[in-house]
Amino acid sequence: MRRLKRSAPRAADPGGSGGRHAVLVAPPGSYRIAAYLEAAAGLGIAVTVVSEGEHSLTPAIASGIAVDLSAPRQAASEIVGRIGHRPVDAVVATDDRTVEIAAEIGARFGLEHNPPDAARATRRKDLARARLREAGVRVPWSAILSLDAPLEDQTRRLIYPCVVKPLAMSASRGVIRADDPAALLTACRRVERIIAGEREHEERRRVLVEGFVPGPEVALEGMLERGGLRVLAVFDKPDPLDGPFFEETYYVTPSRLPAACIEAVVEETARACRALGLRTGPVHAELRVGAGGPWVIEVAARTIGGDCARLLRFGTGHSLEALVLAQAVGLPLETSSEHGGAGVLMIPTPAAGTLRRVEGVLDASRIPGIEEVSITVREGYELVPLPEGASYLGFVFARAASAADAEAALRAAHAAMRVVVAPLWRIEPAAVSPSLLAAGGAEPLR
Repeated sequence: MRRLKRSAPRAADPGGSGGRHAVLVAPPGSYRIAAYLEAAAGLGIAVTVVSEGEHSLTPAIASGIAVDLSAPRQAASEIVGRIGHRPVDAVVATDDRTVEIAAEIGARFGLEHNPPDAARATRRKDLARARLREAGVRVPWSAILSLDAPLEDQTRRLIYPCVVKPLAMSASRGVIRADDPAALLTACRRVERIIAGEREHEERRRVLVEGFVPGPEVALEGMLERGGLRVLAVFDKPDPLDGPFFEETYYVTPSRLPAACIEAVVEETARACRALGLRTGPVHAELRVGAGGPWVIEVAARTIGGDCARLLRFGTGHSLEALVLAQAVGLPLETSSEHGGAGVLMIPTPAAGTLRRVEGVLDASRIPGIEEVSITVREGYELVPLPEGASYLGFVFARAASAADAEAALRAAHAAMRVVVAPLWRIEPAAVSPSLLAAGGAEPLR
């Protein structure tokens, strides 16, 4: 048995009740909120949810603190003022968008926290690349392109293949591989449409281009405590992620890479965390194992996204949210070791259109090793594949005697299901002649 415990003293003891109080900062659409609230209830931690939209249908958001999350410093000041004198033990962010605000709040309450500029760097790929390269961390070459200037002039000396990315999006949204100059220009214009709604000007009008690193990709889930990295799991991504888009499907643990390779992945992740200035809380890192060893692709100061976090019960005995909250408030939590393998399939979106149904779910759930098949998208929902889309149809979870057996079960379950998608028909009003309208006619203009 292992014990997860923060040695630093707790910041406060709320309300005189002997309980602990955490502030959870989350975008209103985050489906991590429910998982954190469930974990907090199990640990006896009171939670104040900070989000946008006080009229939310989610009770915890409606009864929490509603602020504009677009300006981290102003939001943090308002949140601290509205919490008032109520003691706070921890501040936790659920998603990339809220890590900087959580860091600002933690600083104001005197809690153990990541520096706000470090948290911002994990959300902004351009800032992260600069810090990592300066510190000597192995990262792909990269360049920033302005969408307000002629792209041809900016791309003359780039090397192919390369990958275009938004500065501040996750889940592989807007990530496109380009193998030649023409494909790069096309990809940039496509990404331009995807990022048009971003709040910050730089995030709307700049893109990152970086070298494509061939080789298998892995993900590391860990926890930082006073700068030290504790690894919770290393996941293989057994499907090749070679582009042109990078939709993740299978995550399987434990990794089947050689032990020396896994050790190098851990060491490079720890170096990246130090280079970024991260000190505490969850870390989700993605690396490519290419020429010369592992290359850091992303480091996020948050947990793995979506329902994939449920996979962390394997090997710890606790939900990932419980581990994060327990460390944040200084609550001792024993973890257990497990043998075998586990995995998750993020059911990919096969085509654009309207979801009619997912067939074969019952057959998939009966396959040995499959623990659950969860379809999270309902019939009638508009499906948008990558790179424009950012969601999955659902998740399939497996546990087996080995990682290979868990992967085989997931692939069999995937093969048993069939996603039925109907074409999407949009009705748009036709232009009508003003003279016809005045005369009572309704013939559309040709």
